[in-house]
Amino acid sequence: MSGPRSGSVKHVTSTANPLMKAVRALHQRKARVESGLFLAEGHKLVIDALAAGWTPTMIVAMEPATAAVSELAARVRALGADVVFANAAVMEKVARRENPQTVIGVFEQHLADPAKMAEGTIIALEEPRDPGNVGTIIRTADALGAAGVILIGSSADPFGVEAVRATMGSIFHVPLARVEREDFVRFAARRAGPLIGTHLAGSVDIRTVEPSGSQILLMGTEQSGLTEELAARCDVLVRIPMAGKADSFNLAIATAIGLYELRRPTL
Repeated sequence: MSGPRSGSVKHVTSTANPLMKAVRALHQRKARVESGLFLAEGHKLVIDALAAGWTPTMIVAMEPATAAVSELAARVRALGADVVFANAAVMEKVARRENPQTVIGVFEQHLADPAKMAEGTIIALEEPRDPGNVGTIIRTADALGAAGVILIGSSADPFGVEAVRATMGSIFHVPLARVEREDFVRFAARRAGPLIGTHLAGSVDIRTVEPSGSQILLMGTEQSGLTEELAARCDVLVRIPMAGKADSFNLAIATAIGLYELRRPTL
């Protein structure tokens, strides 16, 4: 039986090329939703994706190509991905920035079923707005061994370029789900283990919480925290002690502290 077909190779020199316009459009959420694709910028991110079992549908590579880029192009072609070599002007247009990365990968979006996430600690984020925070939290979930990340309701797109960049490759390692609020409530009620919410009214020091084998750390929005609807569903509302004049942490920082405290006994 023959293996997968080799991908095609194209050379593009015009910024008006329709294929490059389609790739550039993936900077926009509308195009990502319609196509189910997203961009991962950088040689390392594409290598990380391959190591995690993700194959791009296409890569756009800077021409003239270095030996490392040529090797990567041959590797993804053998897996069936298309390769487009483009000059610096085209790469800048596609990347929407000067001094772009030498490789841009185009990947299909993968979303997980929360019910199939492994035992352990899940991070749930209620409508986070900042893509950098979302990406950093996915990276933190990877570093601290979380079972997955759930985005609740209307949130920043985890497949946007800024969010993907902030994950530093962890987008390819961490199970990621998107659910509506009512679906999350049903999921949390069925999953074994406590639902732990961070809240300004929280009376429990997070350092005193007894970690369990299966738990959900629920975080609110950057501006206003958890809604009262979801706060009321929590088994415990916790706080992170602070000593200075600031009245809150950045969402990504607060999530990292909370996850570390809940995961510390197993690290």
